[in-house]
Amino acid sequence: MSVGMAAPRSVFACDSERSRGRLFQEPPSKTRSPFRRDCDRVIHSTAFRRLKYKTQVFVFHEGDHYRTRLTHSLEVAQIARALARQLGLDEDLTETLALAHDLGHPPFGHAGERALDACLQPHGGFDHNAQTLRVVTSLEHRYPEFDGLNLTWEALEGIVKHNGPLTERNGLAGGRYRDRGIPVAISEYNGKYDLELWSFASLEAQVAAIADDIAYDAHDIDDGLRAGLFTVDDLRVMPLTAEMIAEIDRRYPALDDDRRGAELVRELISCLIGAVISEARRRLEAAGPQSADDVRNLGNALIAFAADVARAEAEIKAFLKLRMYRHERVMRVMGEAEQILFDLFARYQNTPGDLPAEWLPPDGGDSETERARRIGNFIAGMTDRFALTEHQRLFDSTPDLR
Repeated sequence: MSVGMAAPRSVFACDSERSRGRLFQEPPSKTRSPFRRDCDRVIHSTAFRRLKYKTQVFVFHEGDHYRTRLTHSLEVAQIARALARQLGLDEDLTETLALAHDLGHPPFGHAGERALDACLQPHGGFDHNAQTLRVVTSLEHRYPEFDGLNLTWEALEGIVKHNGPLTERNGLAGGRYRDRGIPVAISEYNGKYDLELWSFASLEAQVAAIADDIAYDAHDIDDGLRAGLFTVDDLRVMPLTAEMIAEIDRRYPALDDDRRGAELVRELISCLIGAVISEARRRLEAAGPQSADDVRNLGNALIAFAADVARAEAEIKAFLKLRMYRHERVMRVMGEAEQILFDLFARYQNTPGDLPAEWLPPDGGDSETERARRIGNFIAGMTDRFALTEHQRLFDSTPDLR
């Protein structure tokens, strides 16, 4: 089949008409499938709008053209839908998972996550994936009959397990949670609504996860070039991008660097999408799943890069870590951003009255852990802009973060 043509619906795709349903029963929509309804609820959520002013790499006021969590999520959704279309998967569920995957990220990107994790260590730590689940199951207050968005089981499963199973079949924590245990938000919710943490997620969730990798590989190169942290020719150190740059220069010998960079980003996205489709089709043919549940029970991921492409993609991540994420300018700003969140957390702990009234317990009596988690939820929901404003309100001096 041509990569440009949409595949017919696959037997291993999730089927919204056979969804396992929602925790709180609701009448079906007259105009939308259950997965389309999920996607619309994510788009209209408060947490989704806040992504506009949450850092990807550069703080929002450093430039209008850098990615934010919102534009990143939109790019992930575009790539994820392209993959789902080629593989015959449910595009609405795929889009839901792509748009929702970063709803739990705190302000200031991974620096903010490190700060909140440190602050909450005595109380279970902070995990942005668990926070996303908390957002869509309890922290959004938009509906009269339930907290959260009351998403389908398939959407919740994909949010929690898009990077693979969280536990062994016997329930013991596994994978990246082996040492620290399952985050409290996930384990508590799973006790109410079993998301089968031991199994792999649907192909739609696996597609959303790899689309995230493709998107940030490409757009972080784009943003790094725009910021002057490296040049197009610096990217020749990697065979994959070196080959692309050589071909671009052959076809357009007089092209300026801005357009060379843009063309490289387009070529990289196309290359990685094509590589995922080829490898997924190979794995699907070998495994032969006949349903979405077959996918869950296979015991390995079906959406992945082939080994050679995985090595090339890892080289891109290593380059970006060295030349961008660890760049002195970025590290300085992120260090100051971490301190802002440390300051805010300590202030709210010591002076709870500085929190908005709706974030105080109604009876004034909560445990130390409950109070710490409530403060963590409040800070995690902040945008970069609001965190800076709050710091300026509560402290005499606030870093400029530039």
